[in-house]
Amino acid sequence: MLPELEIRQIVLTGVMIALVGVLTLAVRVPFVLTRGYFNFSDVGVFLAGFAFGPWVGLVAGGVGTGLADVVGGYPMYAPLTLVAHGMEGFLAGAIARRTSGIWGMIAGWGLGAAVMVAGYFLGEAFVFRMGVAAAATEALTINIPQVVVGGLVSVPVVLALRRGYPPIVHWGQRRS
Repeated sequence: MLPELEIRQIVLTGVMIALVGVLTLAVRVPFVLTRGYFNFSDVGVFLAGFAFGPWVGLVAGGVGTGLADVVGGYPMYAPLTLVAHGMEGFLAGAIARRTSGIWGMIAGWGLGAAVMVAGYFLGEAFVFRMGVAAAATEALTINIPQVVVGGLVSVPVVLALRRGYPPIVHWGQRRS
């Protein structure tokens, strides 16, 4: 069931959508074979999920990257991106919330990364009919490095945020 939204959660989610979008568009290294591109979106997706929970991770990850695809000239990828990065943010946030501390984030990073990479692989290979070889090559050269960078940057950033401003832990949660 979706949590009741408060103004703070709506604003926080909007800010995270914008951050994910900017991180997606700021640096793009194209991959000619599938028209995909390496970017820093996963830093924002993991940050949203780890710091503010699964629902912020879902919406910020999916909408932020999907909008970036539309604005950045890749509208055909937007539905796939919305689902793959949305699920990545949701799962990363859900697991990080269930298992507190660095190990929860690492576990969430692993599952979220696997779902995003698998989602793009399946979507490109079978929905866009680019073939298994092209999709696998993109997974190895772009998507896996992208999620590795996303986790390596976001985990220490979230740990630093929690140390520097402890109330941030509760920002993505509903007040009782």
